[in-house]
Amino acid sequence: MTIYDELARPDRYPRSSTYDPAWLLDLDMGPNPLWLLEDLARDLDLRPGMKVLDLGSGKGATSVFLAREYGVQVVAADWWIAADEAAAVFAGAGVSGQVTAVRTEAHSLPFAKDSFDAIVSIDAFEYFGTSDWYLPYLAGFLRPGGQLGVATPGMTREIRDLGAIPAPVKELFGWEPIAWHTPEWWRFQWEVTELVTVTSARLQEDGWRDWMLWTRAVAEHTGDWTGRAHSRQAVIDLLAADAGELLGFAMVTATKR
Repeated sequence: MTIYDELARPDRYPRSSTYDPAWLLDLDMGPNPLWLLEDLARDLDLRPGMKVLDLGSGKGATSVFLAREYGVQVVAADWWIAADEAAAVFAGAGVSGQVTAVRTEAHSLPFAKDSFDAIVSIDAFEYFGTSDWYLPYLAGFLRPGGQLGVATPGMTREIRDLGAIPAPVKELFGWEPIAWHTPEWWRFQWEVTELVTVTSARLQEDGWRDWMLWTRAVAEHTGDWTGRAHSRQAVIDLLAADAGELLGFAMVTATKR
């Protein structure tokens, strides 16, 4: 069995399993975004014709998935990836009519009030969404009753409660895990604003296994085990040793009041 075969998991991710794994691996910017989005979308109600902001859309895989699988109109917003680069991905996937690429920073979004029926963010919110004022800012772009869904690296315990970033995690990721929170932290952070009602806040089941499998797949696909920022083998070793004790993905959804 090849690593591509291992990425086809129709029992757990039936929609994602129809996508060419090599195509998805070529768009890698972090743990399998389609698995994360497909899991998160189970807690959302995405319907054809909705206007959806894909915030931190990366190279565009999640925007393609949203357009194809749910029939929504997507604005793919990212700061790191040029709009023309993302647009080429959308054209190649045949969804140019449904997806618009915008290069923008998450704190300076160029959209009108109440622009979207839903906002989703896959493996990106930890970079810009943890401040106390960010949800009030972002909620302004949602229509009343609109949905918000986030999949972000999470912890089973808060770093504050642990007293420090655990040494093996800090050695690999430095200060990054300060922004990795428990689902309970996210629930309180959002609901205390009284702007949204949290509809789900959970740790993804076996999210650490998915993260580990994807990291190995990227390494084998590219032949590069060193990675851009972190050694891929070191990530695999850390996740295997942790085995979900601390690390995973927080999946949080809400509706605007």
